[in-house]
Amino acid sequence: MSAAAQPTRPQIAVSAAIFRDGKVLLTRRARSPAKGFYSLPGGRVEFGESLHQALAREIDEETGLKIEIIGLAGWREVLPAAAGAGHYLIMSFAARWVAGEPALNDELDDHRWIAPDALADLGDLKLTGGLEEVIQSAHRLIEP
Repeated sequence: MSAAAQPTRPQIAVSAAIFRDGKVLLTRRARSPAKGFYSLPGGRVEFGESLHQALAREIDEETGLKIEIIGLAGWREVLPAAAGAGHYLIMSFAARWVAGEPALNDELDDHRWIAPDALADLGDLKLTGGLEEVIQSAHRLIEP
């Protein structure tokens, strides 16, 4: 959505910390919101969709991956920082990779599989706020 057409109410979104072989998938946003930042793949929940349906759809659309959703890892609220910016409630889930190789759509321009304990050592990579905490929480659900 363009800034001019931004909703006037909070939007619900979902994201997935997808684990494969002990690593989690990070994707870089190719456009706003959070252009240039690495985050978890996901997107808005459409009217009438369950959170799990929306998550499976968004992951398929953005990455081409099939996942198994394990559970809710956390949530984050993103408040509008400027006029025309969006207000989002993002529900983040822990998930396991099931099938496919990342085939990014035009919303994403890079991906990396990263060990959860290596997040602090990523140097100058820009990460979305709260990303490390959500990944650590998701990792505890995957590897109790």
